[in-house]
Amino acid sequence: MSLLPDAGLMRRADRPGRLTLIGAGPGAADLMSFRAADRLRQADIVLHDRLIGPDVLAMIPAATPRVDVGKDLGHHRWTQGSIDALIRSELRRGLHVVRLKSGDPSIFGRAVEEIAAAEAEGAAVEIVPGITAASAAAASLGRPLTTRGVAQRLVLATATDCDGKLAGRLDGTFGPGTTVALYMGLHKLAGIRDTLLASGADPQTAVTVIASCSLAGEHHVTLPLADLAAVAEDPRLTNPAIILASWGQLTTDAPKAHALTVAK
Repeated sequence: MSLLPDAGLMRRADRPGRLTLIGAGPGAADLMSFRAADRLRQADIVLHDRLIGPDVLAMIPAATPRVDVGKDLGHHRWTQGSIDALIRSELRRGLHVVRLKSGDPSIFGRAVEEIAAAEAEGAAVEIVPGITAASAAAASLGRPLTTRGVAQRLVLATATDCDGKLAGRLDGTFGPGTTVALYMGLHKLAGIRDTLLASGADPQTAVTVIASCSLAGEHHVTLPLADLAAVAEDPRLTNPAIILASWGQLTTDAPKAHALTVAK
């Protein structure tokens, strides 16, 4: 059932609506694409994540209804099922539904469920990519994610499984020639440290944890992998946060150091 009144929304129930998944990027509005801005202007309703900042929300026309369907860690005001149900109800009304997501919708953005909901209604689906957290963090640090002869492989992985526990297959992500980017891991730092050390990583591997990447409050800390859990108590490192490491790059080699990036 729709949450919105009919007033101000044109009914087009004679044909299915359409769903556009937009990547809002790491937070800075000027990092969004022209296409993303265009689709926001076209939207009949915008369903947005909790981490979407005020500058990005300001790009939505004032008359366009918006719903915060964000999830707090451990406190899901909206389940994925209820978000899918809202998408379907608005599509049945023939509306253009924009689902505005942090980062890139195709990278740990639960896009599969929402695309399936739209397709079940016979609606067209468009994905507008956004800058993912790993790329934004590397740009903020002024460092590449890959380096010829040093890091020829880039791994994007989630550090948290569907139950909120440390992902069980992290031990295969980090090895020679690899830069690894771990998403949704700020609250799993000790487990990440232990898993990567067990993979054979040098305890002095440089790790950088970045919070609020691309925003005015951005803060980052670089430290050895062995000390990674220590930054869990740093009040400046809160979500959205991102941790960057290339195998073999050590804290004693600071000009070349890459970081292990954990993002949410």
